[in-house]
Amino acid sequence: MVPRANSGRTSARKRRGRRVLAVLVFLALLPAVLTLLYVPSFIHPVSTLMLKDLVTSTPYDRRWVSIDDVAPVLANSVLMSEDGQFCFHHGVDLGELKGVIDDVMDGGPKRGASTITMQTVKNLFLWSRPLAGLRKVIELPLAVYFDAIMPKRRIMEIYLNIAEWGPGIYGIEAASRHHFGVPASKLSRRQAALLAVTLPNPIARNPAKPGRGLRQLANVIERRAARAGAYVGCLR
Repeated sequence: MVPRANSGRTSARKRRGRRVLAVLVFLALLPAVLTLLYVPSFIHPVSTLMLKDLVTSTPYDRRWVSIDDVAPVLANSVLMSEDGQFCFHHGVDLGELKGVIDDVMDGGPKRGASTITMQTVKNLFLWSRPLAGLRKVIELPLAVYFDAIMPKRRIMEIYLNIAEWGPGIYGIEAASRHHFGVPASKLSRRQAALLAVTLPNPIARNPAKPGRGLRQLANVIERRAARAGAYVGCLR
């Protein structure tokens, strides 16, 4: 006969296990449910970084703007800078991902393979550090699901409104006004290119005061955006 004390401890462990499992199931289902909620254009999602700022009472600026009220050259510049195959892949750029894996296997330098869709789901639902490897494992299928549910134009709209463009500066409208003193609808080709090349490192890069390297990157993106053609067809 099992002593009652041992039986009680076993039951308590089972209850804790069930609670942990319930929490994990909830966390797994939450992004799937929120993705469906975020499809309508009148819903204005916030990022996990913005939620952190809210919880810690850190000031930030974000002004939601419809993609219709963003200069097309800005969206084109971001696409050509961040994810040239955005209109053609299904959330994950398999060709780019294979290249990254091959580089790692060959002992070459690491490079990124994040698509705009992957960056969007990371900003909406996940974290940056620590455990970046675990995050990537979750990010890949989530990006495929997000792309299957969400129109490309809506993905870009959400991304442009939650991306960080400087400390406490979220979204293209706030970034445009903060860095250049104009609304997102009035951005020039040069301003759009500078904002686009700021995205990989918005804390260290300032589009309003670009160094030589940033200016050179902006030159490349400005030319690519001007010749984007079918690459940006899904945003029209």
